[in-house]
Amino acid sequence: MEEVPYRGLKRRLVMAFDVGTTFSGVSYCVLDPGSVPEIKGVTRFPAHEQVSGASKIPTVLYYDKAGKVRAVGAEALQEGIFEQAEENGWIKAEWFKLHIRPKDNSSSSSAEIASKIPPLPAGKKVTDVLADYISYLFNCAKSYICDTHANGPDLWDSVRNEIEFVLSHPNGWEGFQQTQIRQAVVKAGLVREGQGDRVSFISEGEASLWFALKHGLPTGTMERGEGVVIVDAGGGTIDISTYQKPVGGKKFEEIAAPKCHFYGSIFVSIHARLFIQDLLKDSDYLDDLDHIVRCFDKTTKIRFADDSVTQYVKFGSTKDRDEDVGIRFGQLKFSGSDVAKFFEPSIKCILTTVEEMLRMGTHHITHVVLVGGFGASDWLFKQLQKELGSQGLKVVRPELYVNKAVSDGAVAFHLSSQVQARIAKHSYGTLQNVEYHPNDPDHQRRAAQILVRPSGRKLVPCGFAPMLKKGTRVSDDNEVKINLWREVDSKSQLTNVAFDVHCYKGHLEDPKFFDMDPDKFQKLCSIEVDLSHLPLTPEPKKNGMGTFYTVKYWVVLKFNSAELKAQMLWMENGVEKRNPATLVFYQDS
Repeated sequence: MEEVPYRGLKRRLVMAFDVGTTFSGVSYCVLDPGSVPEIKGVTRFPAHEQVSGASKIPTVLYYDKAGKVRAVGAEALQEGIFEQAEENGWIKAEWFKLHIRPKDNSSSSSAEIASKIPPLPAGKKVTDVLADYISYLFNCAKSYICDTHANGPDLWDSVRNEIEFVLSHPNGWEGFQQTQIRQAVVKAGLVREGQGDRVSFISEGEASLWFALKHGLPTGTMERGEGVVIVDAGGGTIDISTYQKPVGGKKFEEIAAPKCHFYGSIFVSIHARLFIQDLLKDSDYLDDLDHIVRCFDKTTKIRFADDSVTQYVKFGSTKDRDEDVGIRFGQLKFSGSDVAKFFEPSIKCILTTVEEMLRMGTHHITHVVLVGGFGASDWLFKQLQKELGSQGLKVVRPELYVNKAVSDGAVAFHLSSQVQARIAKHSYGTLQNVEYHPNDPDHQRRAAQILVRPSGRKLVPCGFAPMLKKGTRVSDDNEVKINLWREVDSKSQLTNVAFDVHCYKGHLEDPKFFDMDPDKFQKLCSIEVDLSHLPLTPEPKKNGMGTFYTVKYWVVLKFNSAELKAQMLWMENGVEKRNPATLVFYQDS
């Protein structure tokens, strides 16, 4: 991608937070007029100073009994903190990001993850915990910028009230999750209520594309029009996206709907825990289960690369021994094949998803790029190379800083989005009353439900009017319009008009009515508009009993970014008029 000087008239600061399930990082860019933007990562955190160039810290907090934050990030894992927490009754908050997840995620592991997520501290909402953590990251970034830039404090003072924040999230997250994250940013004090336009979102898959282009793919790959799969393997989720750059084009297009699965590295830990728990069920060392799993996470899980080599988890002293369960000299012994089984569900998930994208194949896919913290696993990388390589795919992994992919890419794409077309993951539309046609079999079956309006029109309720069908390619400048109308007795009924946008996640190609597959429809959001200002002329009712008003308007939806946006459109004296519309997202069931 071409690097060009910043053409703005005043200095700006863009800051991106990659709040992961297990590790988090911050990247930023100071935009100086006339200078080529340089994306930098925060590499200095409290209690992490000894780790040179460390770009991520653990996504962990400790709260005391009063709900006050006592330790965050690397501080929470310092020697002695665990004992201090035990003595003082501190509560550990980890994996809290997953409390925001869509509850209806189609991944088969959804029920499993729900049962494994640690509960939030008493009295805390997920937005409270997320706000505390984001506030900590923000203060770390502030200190880093002030300490490492020439005239750092002056630089900070010049931009601090207008910082643009970018937050990444898994591919499967939508409006309700974004609303919660934005609430956390406000609670953290980074922006005030009403400054929501300073907070934007990007999917982890899209953010990872930039990093893959810059650090992972062979030169010229995308210029030849070849397709590439980006696998962002993180702590909680595995996000898989597929892109292609048209020959001669400057921007990229999604060539398949992005996927998000709950098979990140925490599932390796979950399977390891279950195995160790069963192994030690009759041993005195069962009481050390939590400690042994923590040691596994820090050592064996990270280093594992060969299933033919016996693995060890060092957790105690040379005096610790129980040979019946494989403990000698403070080490628990595993066969390599047992450890490989802990990784198996995650590997199978990636392979199945990539193979599905290949089968859909409207484009020639040649490369798979593995990024993310879990992507640093040599065993994961080797297995993907082996299995996908046999199908003619080249699996590559950036040599350095794969865990910086999302935060760096989030900044880069905020400055200049490189994706011009995306694929709709589901079908989106509204439930409408449909004009009754007596010869239509679907209408005949619903004759008992017919509604009669003041104008005498006969309507069949709960028809599904699709605005955007699953699999549709939506370009950057594409708008989706839906024509709506309403008959009312009084103008006062038009002050706050709301209607719902539904998402259809079933397998019917054209569900014309809600009752054809009711369990697969989900309320996505409510769109609220004020129609009271529209010029209206009273009309006589069909029954002669007074007058009514008919209002006709359009709602315009923009699906072209990570965040859904809406406008209201109407015609006035032949001229098109527009106003912003308010979106209120529903919590997933």
